[in-house]
Amino acid sequence: MIQGQWFSPGKDISSLIPVRRAVFGRGADEMDTESWNALVYEDDVPVATGRIWYRNGVYWLGDIGVLESHRCRRLGDLVLRLLLFKAQSHAASEVRLLCPDDTVGFFTRLGFIPVPETGNPMEMYIEGSHIELDSCKSCKKPDCPNRR
Repeated sequence: MIQGQWFSPGKDISSLIPVRRAVFGRGADEMDTESWNALVYEDDVPVATGRIWYRNGVYWLGDIGVLESHRCRRLGDLVLRLLLFKAQSHAASEVRLLCPDDTVGFFTRLGFIPVPETGNPMEMYIEGSHIELDSCKSCKKPDCPNRR
């Protein structure tokens, strides 16, 4: 069973640190005191995480990662949608992130636009009014059972 959990800024995030350490090679940092952290469990095992924070009028996403053994199951997509839902529920005017070049396609699928000439990591953004969490709207399958 897939489940999610939110950690508000300043809360104990020790249960998500093993995922962050395995994916990014680091643990907690100063951003955790001002970030909302999301953790996704599969069968009660922490497998994916990400965080969102507000700074200078913009929401930022970061540390979106999935354990290598659990990739290709759309868990990264779930974490990204959880974070975007949090931004949307707070009336975000804009959401930004920095990502390695090889993950740009992952973020463009949900509408993020690369900021020209930002290098690697690439800075990307989406306007709050363009956040679309309904994956059925972009589905190209005319006979998709989810449309009924």
